[in-house]
Amino acid sequence: MTNVINEIEARHKRKDALGAFQVGDTVDVHVQIREGEKERVQIFTGTVIKIQGGNSISATFTVRRIVAGEGVERTFPFHSPIVLAVEVRRKGKAVSYTHLRAHETEADL
Repeated sequence: MTNVINEIEARHKRKDALGAFQVGDTVDVHVQIREGEKERVQIFTGTVIKIQGGNSISATFTVRRIVAGEGVERTFPFHSPIVLAVEVRRKGKAVSYTHLRAHETEADL
């Protein structure tokens, strides 16, 4: 049974690495968006506040940014085909950044 599960997970895991990033880094996440028959790449820029799941197929990372004075978080699966690339714009300290959720606006920081 576990051989079947491992085989299915191996088939769906990403072959190329997204890039070396950690909690606290400011990143650009390139996401493929489909609108009807059109496809485009949207860049979501923010701070990585959480990485979870280790090396499993369900591993995710959460990116947070402030848009129009409101905090916006988006969680991305590591092995999703819609996540095309992750570029590190600025390295940060490897500490917990979940405290940013308490700050609703940029003025609170």
